[in-house]
Amino acid sequence: MPSPACTAAYFPRRWRLVHLAPLPAWTGRPGWARHEAVQASGAGRLELLYELGCAFAARLDLEELAPLIITKCREVLDAEGASLLLLDPARGELYFPYVAEERAEVAERLLRLRFPAEQGIAGEVLRTARALRVDDASRDPRFYPAIDRDTGFTTRSLLSAPLTSRQGIIGVIQVVNRHGGTFDDDDLAFLEALAGGVAVAIENAQLYARVRAAQEGLLAEVGALRRDLVRREGFPEMVGSGPRMAEVFRLMESAAASPIGVLVEGDTGTGKELVARGIHAASARAGAPFVAINCAALPEALLESELFGHRRGAFTGATRDQRGLFEAAAGGTIFLDEVSEMPASMQAKLLRVLQDGEVVPLGDTRSRRVDARVISATNRDLAAVMRRGEFREDLYYRLSAFPIHLPPLRERVEDIPVLAARFLAAASARNGKPVAGFAPAALDLLARFPWPGNVRELQNEIDRAVALAQSGEVIRPEHLSAKLSSPEGPPPPDAPLDTSALREARAAFEARHIAAVLHQHGGNVTHAAQALGLSRFMLQKKMREYRLR
Repeated sequence: MPSPACTAAYFPRRWRLVHLAPLPAWTGRPGWARHEAVQASGAGRLELLYELGCAFAARLDLEELAPLIITKCREVLDAEGASLLLLDPARGELYFPYVAEERAEVAERLLRLRFPAEQGIAGEVLRTARALRVDDASRDPRFYPAIDRDTGFTTRSLLSAPLTSRQGIIGVIQVVNRHGGTFDDDDLAFLEALAGGVAVAIENAQLYARVRAAQEGLLAEVGALRRDLVRREGFPEMVGSGPRMAEVFRLMESAAASPIGVLVEGDTGTGKELVARGIHAASARAGAPFVAINCAALPEALLESELFGHRRGAFTGATRDQRGLFEAAAGGTIFLDEVSEMPASMQAKLLRVLQDGEVVPLGDTRSRRVDARVISATNRDLAAVMRRGEFREDLYYRLSAFPIHLPPLRERVEDIPVLAARFLAAASARNGKPVAGFAPAALDLLARFPWPGNVRELQNEIDRAVALAQSGEVIRPEHLSAKLSSPEGPPPPDAPLDTSALREARAAFEARHIAAVLHQHGGNVTHAAQALGLSRFMLQKKMREYRLR
């Protein structure tokens, strides 16, 4: 911000002297109107210096700052045009990156112009580092008429001041053609005072742009290294060796290299969140948060608060401000699971966030900028849901720019032994019980079962088998659920009974039954809850208990 000494340097001498004189002696005299006009002009300029000083401190984006500077400058000096001319040292030229002109066609032509840095009034100011006032440009030998000729503009009078930064003179600020007359010394002093602050602001903005570009370059390099690591090691949290999963991994790698919106489709329990986490971990956003939310698990009002945040007092129980998950995921990724279950009104609000990059917390009127990549998932055919009018078409195309389909476990039988071995090792470690592995007959049962609950159901089955087995044993068919021996129906009457405890058997049956009903209803929690005679909340609780996601 310009210093008090700087502002005093430009401030009209006539106004300062008159202001110190006894005002009643001036009242009613012929000069009083001029005194009031000068007073108003000086106050306006002081206010402009203050406003621009605040802008210099608050803004680092030159594309926002420069148009504000020249527009305000033109207005305060009552001129036809104002411009910033910056020096291109490599080419020895001055050019017009920012222009404020009354005539749009003149501004467009100026923006395309370049001329030798030693030419014209601007060239003289650049060479001498001294501000100039020219009352009659046509008679000044330093004037460069080619610019008027190329733009169709007529320059009568102008002010030109050097932009002197810490690194030297970086350009010139110019104001042309005062309405109703010529500029005076006070105008020139004002422009000089303004130019000093403008030069520092431009230098800071350019430095910020270079730092930001370097940061983006580093982030891109980190992303490339992460993708290279993925190519070498794959996605360690996921298992798959067949062609179906190889295609999934290829798509995940491509998605990680791009900010494109990803929609992960697949049956319940296929590992959609693992895909989202894998994409995030392999992307340039890996160092920022990964935040997940199940859109079907919360009522509409609570879902809006969770996603966008709320202000204190926005609703009963809102005792403090709380930021939403979009803000919590700043710079990272937000995962919207079961996005097909999102209410219609929330779909419209989500679309606005995706379009504008802004959220409005509940109870607030001001928007907040957010930067989070959105990866969504569904266990339904979202295109069919959209065609039925249950999901917004515009939101669908926003979310599904890059679809990834996860195959059910029954279509990737070759991965079952590897998955089972991984789950066995994890369950053995959790239980502190070393289990030696699988008997061939047990592996055969695992491979032949259709697994309607997919990978999660397989994990539950292995956890149960480890709980039943003794330390040092291998998993045998008797450690597995009866359903694996007769997946097409109930066991025959003379089949041996499962010897597990009643509570475990009941839990296993309940988990299987819930998984089957969910599968029948395409993973729709609401419809499955109705079919089971449960509340949605109770079904979700049991799904968490049995890890049926």
